[in-house]
Amino acid sequence: MPPDADGPTQIVLAFDDNRLASLLFGHYGQNLALIERRLEVVAEQRGNHVTLEGTREACDQARHVLETLYARLKQGAELSQGDVEGVIREAAAQGFLFDFDPATRKQSFDEIQLRRRPVRARTAAQDAYIRALKRHTLVFGVGPAGTGKTWLAVAYAVHLLERRAVDRLILSRPAVEAGERLGFLPGDMKEKVDPYLRPIYDALHDLMDRAFVERALASGEIEIAPLAFMRGRTLANACVILDEAQNTTSMQMKMFLTRLGENSHMIVTGDPSQIDLPPGQTSGLAEAITLLRDVEGIEVCHFQAADVVRHELVGRIVTAYDNKGKPPAAAAAPQDSTPRESAPRESAP
Repeated sequence: MPPDADGPTQIVLAFDDNRLASLLFGHYGQNLALIERRLEVVAEQRGNHVTLEGTREACDQARHVLETLYARLKQGAELSQGDVEGVIREAAAQGFLFDFDPATRKQSFDEIQLRRRPVRARTAAQDAYIRALKRHTLVFGVGPAGTGKTWLAVAYAVHLLERRAVDRLILSRPAVEAGERLGFLPGDMKEKVDPYLRPIYDALHDLMDRAFVERALASGEIEIAPLAFMRGRTLANACVILDEAQNTTSMQMKMFLTRLGENSHMIVTGDPSQIDLPPGQTSGLAEAITLLRDVEGIEVCHFQAADVVRHELVGRIVTAYDNKGKPPAAAAAPQDSTPRESAPRESAP
């Protein structure tokens, strides 16, 4: 690290395409505001130019973020706030990035190639999760809501189906009421279980063309079913996902895991902090992680509150609930999302 790494630095960046520069900066400069808050720099925009001020390390990371995102826009990619957040986290994890060339440098975070668009990891934990999915037959993704466990699992399953590495996708959840009593649900079996499986449908429609999803559901290439329907089956040539696995019992989890057939992949996701089982019942997910963590061919990936990729408030909410009941000194963990007052654009919608 150079001697002046902590001293004040100013970097001026120019982007040759005004339309792409506008997309890069975001509506009312919201992307620049996010970079300011996360990396503790001041970013002043004039036309298609941006002046970055802060420490050498912070300015170098902010430059990496802006140039990486601009390179993606030039390739025709769309840019969401989550993409900006992901590149910020990647830059922070890499530290100093002198002489960075976004055209030649390989992305450090892994990605899943889909026909519709590539799905990139946005955090180090997501990167480890994607790499585990590619290497292991059975992967557990465990952590709080909003970390991308289910969405990435569905993305990888779609990737396998599109490559014809498997013949079908089987997506399942236990039909457990989340602390509510829903009573009798009218309709046929599909209509009864669909409300429990709606997050999986949402992920499929986000990652695939809606018409293809409907055809695959009708042909059986994609099967969505409650966990109870897995009993007695051998699932070969398939990618099988069990979501909300914290709500399985010990016997249900054993039943599900032993359905694995030849040339199949299994992905189990869940949040141990949101168990909706009756009091006194052991979560099958917690037991399976303990029993199987050292079994060859099985990988357990853990996510934390810092890995939340939904709205930034979700990460703070998860942290607040995790700190419930802890002594004040233990609960006072530093937050990486403290807003800076130096940027007036933070007040923009």
